[in-house]
Order: sequence, then C-alpha cells, then structure tokens
Amino acid sequence: MLPFRSEIRNSPTQPTIKIFLSDESLDARIKKHLEHFKEIEDIEICDGIARNRACESITVFLKEDVDINKMKTSIDSSLWWYFEEDLVD
Repeated sequence: MLPFRSEIRNSPTQPTIKIFLSDESLDARIKKHLEHFKEIEDIEICDGIARNRACESITVFLKEDVDINKMKTSIDSSLWWYFEEDLVD
C-alpha cells in the first residue's frame, strides 16, 4: 500500500490539492511538513467520508497565480522524500 496519494480538485472558488494518507495518524506531521512551501496559502485537515475514500484528508489551498500542476509535482516529490527518510529512520 502506498503511503499517500494526491489529487487535484477543481473547485469553482479555488482549485485545491487533496492528500490522502494511508496512516491518518500522520496528518498533523504531514501538515507541518508542507508548511515550508511559500506557494501554499492554507492547509486544512478535513474529516469526512466520500465513496471508498479515507475518513480524513489534507486539503492544500494555493496562493493565486500558482501553477497547481507544478505544485502537485513538488508536493508529491517532497512527500516521497519524507516517507523514504521516515522508512530509513
């Protein structure tokens, strides 16, 4: 099982990136890890159940004029690095 997956969500008000972790106990640690991105406006940990999805997710709101596709790639790379380092420790 992969440690996470991310999706771009196109909302009428603001596109977001949703991150679903296989271990929801890491939500707060991952939120703190992502706070170093200057392109991120806000990060929320959301409760809720969608069809066949995790009960919790992390929603990343980007600042205006930020390329969401590039940010998703950057966030994914950063998270892969995070989990690789965590597995080594």
